[in-house]
Amino acid sequence: MARRAASVTDAQSFSTDYSLPLLAWYDRHHRSLPWRTPPDETRLGVLPDPYRVWLSEVMLQQTTVGAVKRYFEVFTDAWPTVEALAAADADDVMKAWAGLGYYSRARNLKKCAETVATEYAGRFPDTEAGLKTLPGIGDYTAAAIAAIAFNQPAAVVDGNIERVITRLHAIETPLPQAKREIRALVAKAMPHDRPGDFAQAMMDLGATICTPRKPACVVCPIVAGCVARREGIAEHFPVKAPKSEKPMRVGAAFVAMRPDGSVLLRKRPSSGLLGGMAEVPGSDWTARQDGITDISAAPFPAAWHATGSIRHVFTHFALELCVFKANLPDDASPGDGWWSPPSALPHEALPTVMKKVIEAAIPGATKKRRKG
Repeated sequence: MARRAASVTDAQSFSTDYSLPLLAWYDRHHRSLPWRTPPDETRLGVLPDPYRVWLSEVMLQQTTVGAVKRYFEVFTDAWPTVEALAAADADDVMKAWAGLGYYSRARNLKKCAETVATEYAGRFPDTEAGLKTLPGIGDYTAAAIAAIAFNQPAAVVDGNIERVITRLHAIETPLPQAKREIRALVAKAMPHDRPGDFAQAMMDLGATICTPRKPACVVCPIVAGCVARREGIAEHFPVKAPKSEKPMRVGAAFVAMRPDGSVLLRKRPSSGLLGGMAEVPGSDWTARQDGITDISAAPFPAAWHATGSIRHVFTHFALELCVFKANLPDDASPGDGWWSPPSALPHEALPTVMKKVIEAAIPGATKKRRKG
């Protein structure tokens, strides 16, 4: 009995003092990512470019590492510095962002770059508090930049880290209510000499070992202190509050095409859902109300015919759009929009929902062609 009690005590102690085995594992098994400085360099005091850290962290919100890599390379090739991004045309930034979703991030990205370039002489603030004054930077992003780019002792908590901590401590409080407790536990375990590497090690652990399904506990460097593993309930965590069912909204979308294959597009208002992105004309649907679903919502008279429907899921609601198509003559006026030729259409700032609409009317129209 005494031996078991000692074992539990040792595990509890380890659960708040696991940075050494975690960092040793990270030094050997870290992921190689285009925005990351490897640990053999950070241990020598070489820190990553704050611009690249900021850009990657904004892109990674609600998006996977695999999806972000290509976008990150496109952005850094086109705009290698924060000053370059600040000077970029806003429409070009939205076009480069198209497909990543959550488009308010792209608008704030541009605003933040302009603020850093004009008000901070191109240098990001090096503290959490200073970073949170910038457009689009909240608690998580500020902590991540402070820790990774400036080696500041900031407690970083993303989805991967939430999963690791809730399992390590068997936290039954559901998310998001548990966030404050998780952050406090991360802060307690974080080593002040390598906070950036610690944050990235925790991210890598959650992404590659402490996965949502079938975690590879046998190779986990901190399994000795994991309460959920000891009790055989790792997949029970993190506990999440029940999700409310998303409402379904409906509307109509109209794809007008000229004989040369050009498609009529217009620009959405700069604020609100999908603000500043390109779209085909359609009825006035929103997250709170349905739009008209038939030809009566057409932007102008034409020989419209139905080509099917598409569904798309946003954060707070789902959407079903009835798609109509019409062929217009060469001299048709675009009104308040523009005609996008086949060569340009795949590069327009089209959100995924609009790409689905156009594909329902003109299969393959939004697919980018490989060079060569």
